[in-house]
Amino acid sequence: MIHLKCQDIVVREFEEKDIENKVKWINDPKNNEYLHYDLPLEYEKTLLWYQNKAQNRLDCVIEYDDIPVGLVGLISIDNVSLKAEFYISMGETTYKGKGIATTATKLLLQYAFKVLNLNKIYLNVDEENSIACRLYQKCGFRKEGRFEKDLWHRGRLINRLRYAIFAEDFREYYSQSTK
Repeated sequence: MIHLKCQDIVVREFEEKDIENKVKWINDPKNNEYLHYDLPLEYEKTLLWYQNKAQNRLDCVIEYDDIPVGLVGLISIDNVSLKAEFYISMGETTYKGKGIATTATKLLLQYAFKVLNLNKIYLNVDEENSIACRLYQKCGFRKEGRFEKDLWHRGRLINRLRYAIFAEDFREYYSQSTK
């Protein structure tokens, strides 16, 4: 079981007991503006997803002072090309803007590069999601590209940005930020 810790923040593996929170968080309109789920998320379908989820992913819960506050993970883990897609979503809105997502991101990146020995972590984000873009940049991700009219979402085609961070950049970025 994965259990990563930095001060009061823990990133631990997603368990069946976390399904109720996931459903609540994803269905909350304050959280799902930029999420691309088939809403509303339902408990039974999420339970089936959990019971049958693919082996090439790592889903985790972010805890702050032992309170579950969000989700973070890696999907499409590719052990041949040594890469995976990153995701994060803070669920408890009162905990947003407190640096928890930044710490959780750093913990999972460290795990991805040091334990899973991946070389690249990438993500796609809605171009209008400026809060997420700032988080990714703060954590060392660099913009790789822009996909115009890439995804149909809420009645319109949206642009998305591609961000990535490489293992060597992560090591360099975090060795400098701790000096």
